[in-house]
Amino acid sequence: MITKEKLTTNPIAPSSSIVQGNTYRITVLTSRLFRLEYSKDGRFQDLPTQIVINRDFDTPEFEVYETEQSLEIITAELHLTYDKKEFSGNGLSIHVMDKQGKHMSYWHYGQKTKNLGGTARTLDDVNGPVAIEGGLMSKEGYSIIDDSKSVSITSDNWIKPRMEEATDLYFFGYGRDYWQALKDFYQLTGPTPLLPRYTLGNWWSRYHPYSETDYKELMNKFQDNKVPFSVAVIDMDWHLTSIDPKYGSGWTGYTWNRELFPEPAEFMKWLHDRNMKVTLNVHPADGIRPSEEMYAQMAEAMGVNNGRNPMIPFDITNAEFAKAYLEVVHHPNEEAGVDFWWIDWQQGTNTKVEGLDPLWMLNHYHYLDQARDGKRPLILSRYAGVGSHRYPIGFSGDTHATWESLDFQPYFTANASNIGYGWWSHDIGGHMLGIKDDEMVTRWIQFGVFSPINRLHSSDNIFSGKEPWNYAQPYEAVIGTFLNLRHQLVPYLYSMNKRSHEEGKPIMVPLYYDNPWNQEAYEYNNEYLFGTEMLVAPITKPIDKATQLASVAAWIPEGDWIDFFTGEMYSGNTRTTLYRGISEIPVLVKQGGIIPLSDLTDYTNSTENPKQLELRVFAGASNSFTMWEDCNEEKYNQKSWLATTFTLNWEETPTFTIHAAEGNLAVSPEIRDYKVKMVNVPRQSVKVTVDDHEIAADVKWDNHCLKVSIPNVINTQLVRITLEIDVIEQKNKLERVYDLLNKTQMEYALKLELYHLIKQDRSFSKLIRDLESRQLPKELFGALCELLGSDL
Repeated sequence: MITKEKLTTNPIAPSSSIVQGNTYRITVLTSRLFRLEYSKDGRFQDLPTQIVINRDFDTPEFEVYETEQSLEIITAELHLTYDKKEFSGNGLSIHVMDKQGKHMSYWHYGQKTKNLGGTARTLDDVNGPVAIEGGLMSKEGYSIIDDSKSVSITSDNWIKPRMEEATDLYFFGYGRDYWQALKDFYQLTGPTPLLPRYTLGNWWSRYHPYSETDYKELMNKFQDNKVPFSVAVIDMDWHLTSIDPKYGSGWTGYTWNRELFPEPAEFMKWLHDRNMKVTLNVHPADGIRPSEEMYAQMAEAMGVNNGRNPMIPFDITNAEFAKAYLEVVHHPNEEAGVDFWWIDWQQGTNTKVEGLDPLWMLNHYHYLDQARDGKRPLILSRYAGVGSHRYPIGFSGDTHATWESLDFQPYFTANASNIGYGWWSHDIGGHMLGIKDDEMVTRWIQFGVFSPINRLHSSDNIFSGKEPWNYAQPYEAVIGTFLNLRHQLVPYLYSMNKRSHEEGKPIMVPLYYDNPWNQEAYEYNNEYLFGTEMLVAPITKPIDKATQLASVAAWIPEGDWIDFFTGEMYSGNTRTTLYRGISEIPVLVKQGGIIPLSDLTDYTNSTENPKQLELRVFAGASNSFTMWEDCNEEKYNQKSWLATTFTLNWEETPTFTIHAAEGNLAVSPEIRDYKVKMVNVPRQSVKVTVDDHEIAADVKWDNHCLKVSIPNVINTQLVRITLEIDVIEQKNKLERVYDLLNKTQMEYALKLELYHLIKQDRSFSKLIRDLESRQLPKELFGALCELLGSDL
């Protein structure tokens, strides 16, 4: 056995779900998921595979109609017809219906499926879009996963090539029920693991030959400037890179460069003391060379004859090598302080085992090995095909630092959920080449804050560092604000982390998941849902110099929405263009939305369960949100949750309630300070009670928001904030018009004319016609239309 931990598998389907003949086997896993196998020899796969680890589904209701020459299997949504011969387009077909039993489409064996795409292995050296592989979701209602070539996983944790030539397909006929398709996909292939909490903060990463002194000085400067980070990524220069050329390049290495890092364990402890975790970059392809400190131990483990061939080649298909590679090379560094590894494999897809991708093997065994002592496992590595979601986090590769690369990443990231891959980590800001553009980097970081993982990264070019102070004002200040916001968002993000793990719902998905029958939801590729409460439309193109605004075309789904930053209100089921200055991007929260935030008033770079919480409440509708916390680094597969539920009742007397926490109370601070910020609530009478006893809370109104501060709340107490009236109120429209015109670079006389025109009491349609007649610049006219028409 290579690792102590074993992948949990249940590969045997119930016999009641199987319809089998001499050369075929069809398994009805759900009413919309069939396994289709054909083998001339009648030998079928019952082991788990690289992709599929569970076939033990509850048997759904289905009917079988069979003759000597034909077979029909009918469920509520699928009707399979098969001639019992070798699979062919003429002999095997499936009729797909929606949940109401209405016709959607026909699939014939061998037919190329049309779907909405999944993801890609890498964005290395990419400037803009790349081709992406297929996914699960399809407007036609069906998709295929071909598991015919993947290797098997044996009971001792090793791999076994398939001996039989067989067809092994999984037919997903889910119509446009995308959430259910994804949920059943995870049941088939394994859930997305729970990430450690620290991964949801900011990561500092750079390909640069830092010394220990350099790195400490940089981290201290971040702290002095109140810029928080939770993960320290040390790129390849942590190890020796200058070696005897006869052994190859210095890309592969495992021996610390003592000139740069004299005391590695002390250095990593220093980072840990500052609430930062450590990952090291490894390029394992060149194996273990005699220049490595652990070479002698590795050679002994492998039985290498130094006189014949001193090189120990990388061969992850060799069980002895794989075991020694983990135990001899990696474990000592983990004992010294490495928290997880960045596996930077770029050397192809071939191994000695036909069809086996070495990257998949690396991800699989590194991940399981990380869990060996009950630790919650983690790796940072590249995507290795369907099923890679079991080994998070994904490293997307070395993109060019260009607007084109930024513009592709929101779509690329959200779309990966179509193949269950929810935790992409990009080189935020771009890795190499490209241009120095302060605005572009700021927009990229803003997207990173509202993406699964926010890892700032750059090349070793001395001008490419992503430190905020490398950028002019106002960009430096905006970057700092957003990096702080990322750490504020951790309570929300961690609750979504649990949702992803337990409910099969990635944090970032395309709009059509919630709006499958709205054509608009398929057209706005860069817009996405971010957890349960948010909709994000990142800005990925430059600003207009005159208005100092950038725009993004968006579709707002049904319902009423409020901008997270500005409080602007929007009615849904509409196409629009959203305009924002450099200090914001469009992040809309559904009316009634509740976002728990860490209150960083007393600055800390920690991502731990906070003592001070800010609850951002977007008034106007009833809603409930449960914030989930655990022990931050809960033991692998041992969970002890604490749930704190917040509810907004807008039906009768408007009331916001912080409910008593339930679960493991030791998880959070026993006493918390709450700041409740209710967006767009006008000045009025407010009553605050703790366990039904009224208290004199600190109540203020600021920028059209109600702010209530309630210190020293015991986590088992019940807090209620009761309002007098159930109305909401935006900032005065004329004030917003003044702010926009004041910032716009244009003639003073025209500014004044527009201001007085808008100030007049006239209908919206007449006002827009009057503005249009003045032939204003497109961006200014669009921004005024958005502002004037944004009320509900």
